[in-house]
Order: sequence, then structure tokens, then C-alpha cells
Amino acid sequence: MTINVLLAEDQSMVREALAALLGLEPDIEVVAQVARGDEVLTAARTHAVDVALLDIEMPGCTGIEAAAQLHTALPQLKVIVLTTFGRPGYLRSAMEAGAHAFLVKDAPAAQLAEAVRKVLAGERVIDPTLAAAALAGGANPLTDREREVLREAADGRTNAELATALHLSQGTVRNYLSVAIQKLAVRNRAEAVRTAREKGWL
Repeated sequence: MTINVLLAEDQSMVREALAALLGLEPDIEVVAQVARGDEVLTAARTHAVDVALLDIEMPGCTGIEAAAQLHTALPQLKVIVLTTFGRPGYLRSAMEAGAHAFLVKDAPAAQLAEAVRKVLAGERVIDPTLAAAALAGGANPLTDREREVLREAADGRTNAELATALHLSQGTVRNYLSVAIQKLAVRNRAEAVRTAREKGWL
């Protein structure tokens, strides 16, 4: 049996290299490639895909958001999240979105091919170092709204600009930022954004 794979990766060189490596496997065929997260669901529906291999950082939507869409629309399809960013928060988010495997890109090619086979067989495959870090790091303390405010604040917007963008009052924006700063035990919003990103919580 041939395993049909969808490959979603915005960097063409990386995508083509992954496709070539997987193409060397006798039982794996890359039947679709996309460069945007918002093209994943359509491509998965168009092609007879068994496993979707998703990068996290993509235009359109993230690989984690695409994984959630696939989990809802095509629950039988298996999802592997493959990322450069080995952050515990990303692992938790990916699993919550319905991913069946989470690997970092510097894993050996043979490990990736084996992960494709394992998820199709119903197993979960998680990078062991990341799994340990996720358990040690605890859950994301930020609410959805606090994450949204921090994401919008990342490019240096003022409270007034944040309030307009998020349809909130300036006082409410200040409160969300203040609570997020306290939860992350940092001194200011810039540190809060950096810490949350490092942990994969944004």
C-alpha cells in the first residue's frame, strides 16, 4: 500500500528537499504540496491524502490552525507537525489541535518516514526531548484574549492602537497586558511577548 502525503511548507527549498527524501521511500508518495496554511484543507480534500505533514510558521494560517481544520473536516486524516521551533507550548497546541505527531526539522529523514508509517498505524510520535520539556514547563497560563492582545502588541502598537484593532477600551487593553506581564513574571510587554514566544504560547 502506498501512503499518500500532503506536504505544507512555505520555504520551497525545504519543501522540495522533504518531498525528495520522502519520495525515496518505496511506500510513500507526496501527492500534494502547498506553501500556505490556508491552502491545506482544500489540497487535502482534492487529493486522496492519508497523512498531512505541516510546518508551523506559514502565511495564511499556522500549521497548528491548519491541523485543527483538518481534524474537524477530515478526522480520519493523520497529521504530523514538523517545525524548526522546538518549543514545548507548540507541542501542547499541536496535540490539542489534533496532531498525531510532532517532530523538529533536524530529525533524521528515516525518523520522518517512520513517523508517517506509525501515525497511519494509529500511533503517536513525539520528539522525546520536547515531550519532557512540555511536561516540565507546565500549561500555558495565558487566556485566549491575553494571547491575542500580546500578539497584537508584538509590533510595538500603542494601547490606543491596540484598543482600536481589538475593539476594546484602552483600560481593558491595559488590564490584559498587566495580567499577562504578571503571569509571565516579567517587567514589561516586550519581555512578555518574547517569553511567550520562546515558550510557544503565542
